[in-house]
Amino acid sequence: MKGLAPIATVAVLLALVPFITASNAVLNFLVMAFLIALAGQGWNILGGYGGQYSFGHAAFFGTGTYVTAVLQVRYGMNAWLCFALGIAGGALVGAVIGGLSFRSGLRGSYFALVTLAFAEVLRIVASVAPITGAGVGTLIKLDLRPEAFQFQSRAPFYWVLLALLVVSLILTRIIEDSRFGAYLVALRENEDAAKALGVDTTLVKLGAMTISAAITAAAGGFYAQYFLFVDAGIAYGPWISVEALLAPIIGGVGTVFGPLLGALVIRTLGELTKIVAGDAPGLDLVIYGSVLVAVVAFAPRGIAGLIERVRGRLTPPAAPSLERSHG
Repeated sequence: MKGLAPIATVAVLLALVPFITASNAVLNFLVMAFLIALAGQGWNILGGYGGQYSFGHAAFFGTGTYVTAVLQVRYGMNAWLCFALGIAGGALVGAVIGGLSFRSGLRGSYFALVTLAFAEVLRIVASVAPITGAGVGTLIKLDLRPEAFQFQSRAPFYWVLLALLVVSLILTRIIEDSRFGAYLVALRENEDAAKALGVDTTLVKLGAMTISAAITAAAGGFYAQYFLFVDAGIAYGPWISVEALLAPIIGGVGTVFGPLLGALVIRTLGELTKIVAGDAPGLDLVIYGSVLVAVVAFAPRGIAGLIERVRGRLTPPAAPSLERSHG
């Protein structure tokens, strides 16, 4: 597919990074950026293409994290199987929340607040439930073997996460070029008009919600394996909902590469903030908010839209073809 060529190019270039540098600082920076990009890509399918803005994607991230961790620690299951079940668990939670919300006719700010409420409820439950470790959290045993989804260095983690991100990019491109994607864009632009044309908007939104939740849960499951620890504040905390939302908005909502571009910007700003102001509480959110305001004001289509605009200005217009008619 022609549309997959840019994704393949980016994937190959990024895959070469560990061969260029073995710096743990660089690889850790990119791993965190890819993690946010993966969660942001999940949000992008629902919010960017479908226009259903969620404030509670932590519900899916946290479910993927806890299912992956708890099944290993409490039941001794294989880590890779736990990771797959974590994705399935996140998709199930997304389907349940979506089914309750969309069948009730919730839209706009009402839907956003409901997703936020579900994430907060799950955070409270995880903070008191014995199976999750309650306030202590869940610690995954160190076992540096590939079959345990643990590695001796950061490079294999980097490649695994890059592969997950590339799969999400390909999936987004396929959705973008499919009838399902056209339905998503139609209900984003005018849901009532789409419904009048025969689109089952509830089913389309539910499908987008389930796919979105599964992708975000994959980010959560990877987080558990990378850091080997999870608690309620990490898994269901507002930080992931905020960054999963900001990445596509800053990078470009409704675009394939928008979440990745936005995630790289967010992580870069986060690192610069630490250098300039140390660990000043809340300063990163102030900077994120300022960047978001600037993007909305000067580049409403995000960085991806800005790049397209610049490319359009630099590309000379095609010469008009002259057709001569012979009488």
